[in-house]
Amino acid sequence: MFKRVFQNAWSNKGVCEFQRNKSRPICYALTQSIHSGQVNYAPRSFFGVEDFQDSDNSRPYTYQKDKKSRNPHKQLSFKQRTVAYMEPFTLDVLISKRFVSASLTHRVTCKQVAVAGTNSKDIKAVLNSRSDIPTCIAVGKILADRAREADVYTACYTPRERDKFEGKIRAVVQSLIDSGIDVKVYLD
Repeated sequence: MFKRVFQNAWSNKGVCEFQRNKSRPICYALTQSIHSGQVNYAPRSFFGVEDFQDSDNSRPYTYQKDKKSRNPHKQLSFKQRTVAYMEPFTLDVLISKRFVSASLTHRVTCKQVAVAGTNSKDIKAVLNSRSDIPTCIAVGKILADRAREADVYTACYTPRERDKFEGKIRAVVQSLIDSGIDVKVYLD
């Protein structure tokens, strides 16, 4: 069909067809079927595009919007402003089925001061198992020695939401306390 339209347009009448003093482009039928970058008759989905866009329709497919405080003029308490400086070191304990690791991190600068874990070469060669309770006690003692070398004698520990303060985590914290590091445990 397109071949016939083009042959008629170029051989006989040129680009435009003249009938009854009206000019009409021959390629008019082609411009309707060629995609020009915009969808003219796109079928809408059941939910529509509006359900996946923000209120200002600028960023599609965002699932989490910015959380705003209910009271934007709320003042932070003195304790909230100074806790990072009064208790600058935090203890982070990670226990999985295969290994145990613990670290002391400076809260303001976010630098790790002391790290101990069962994946390091010096500890891995000595231990029989990498994730039992005697291993957790050993990791706590090694972390306490490395913390004392870095002149850190106090730390605070807040367990994660999924962690319970019992078993292996308690063994790591208790061995730190027994080795001379003062650890404050904040339980919610």
